[in-house]
Amino acid sequence: MARKTAQEFHPEALQAFDKYVHGDISRRDFLSSVPKYALLGLTAEALLEALNPRFAEAKQVADDDPRIKATYVEYPSPHGNGKIRGYLVQPAKAAGKLPVVLVIHENRGLNPHIQDIARRLALDNFIAFAPDALFTLAGYPGDEDKARELFQKLDKEKTQADFLAAAQAIKKLPQSNGKLGAVGFCYGGGIVNFLATRLPDLAAGVPFYGAQPAADQVAKIKAPLLIHYAGIDDRINAGWPAYEAALQKAGVNYEAHTYPGVQHGFNNDTTPRYDAATAKLAWDRTISFFNAYLRDS
Repeated sequence: MARKTAQEFHPEALQAFDKYVHGDISRRDFLSSVPKYALLGLTAEALLEALNPRFAEAKQVADDDPRIKATYVEYPSPHGNGKIRGYLVQPAKAAGKLPVVLVIHENRGLNPHIQDIARRLALDNFIAFAPDALFTLAGYPGDEDKARELFQKLDKEKTQADFLAAAQAIKKLPQSNGKLGAVGFCYGGGIVNFLATRLPDLAAGVPFYGAQPAADQVAKIKAPLLIHYAGIDDRINAGWPAYEAALQKAGVNYEAHTYPGVQHGFNNDTTPRYDAATAKLAWDRTISFFNAYLRDS
């Protein structure tokens, strides 16, 4: 099946897919709701398949690219699930100490797309660490549906503690310059917002279309934030006015962009919701932001 774009799907089908991806409706409910919105000649099952990720086609940096060094490492998380495992990637020929960036996945765990994001950051001369929240449940299972099901079984507070432990561990790596950034997508964007309220030493945070923290926690944010939203994302965007008001009241250094006409998940180049031009703009802004706040002066 040829790769499709969001414009080729009925908006109601995309909304139903968003609800399915985030656990608001079941697979059965999705399949029963979309036949009238299916593309000509597609069954509901085929429509779902067309919307699902296609990792191999979107990979930008090969696993064994000689320009990077990649491995899996574990760090203790005594206040979380005991240990957290993730994918650590760094430039193969780094000159001097480098900034470290925590890469936080969507609600499916450490899938191939997030690994690719980590490798891209390494090529931009960062040390990237992408933890797997599903490690305590045997890790990303290699199947997106199973991953979403496993996600529902996670203990929220322990998982948050795992990400806090990962952040502190990678900041102390011998190769690190001591400056920590975080970038996350959807669920991961919400975790970046959470980390910003809990880590006074976070040097830069970039949440992509992530859930906002409670307004009474925003005053704790010390990190500069670069916040990305999709124009067509009522579920997440509903929380932005209150968040922006709290950021302004607290005097937080932030920059926010809402990109018109694009879907939640626009940066994920494995699915039709991807928008190439917007993703490039948002990612270029992200790298520039990290360079500004994480590099040694």
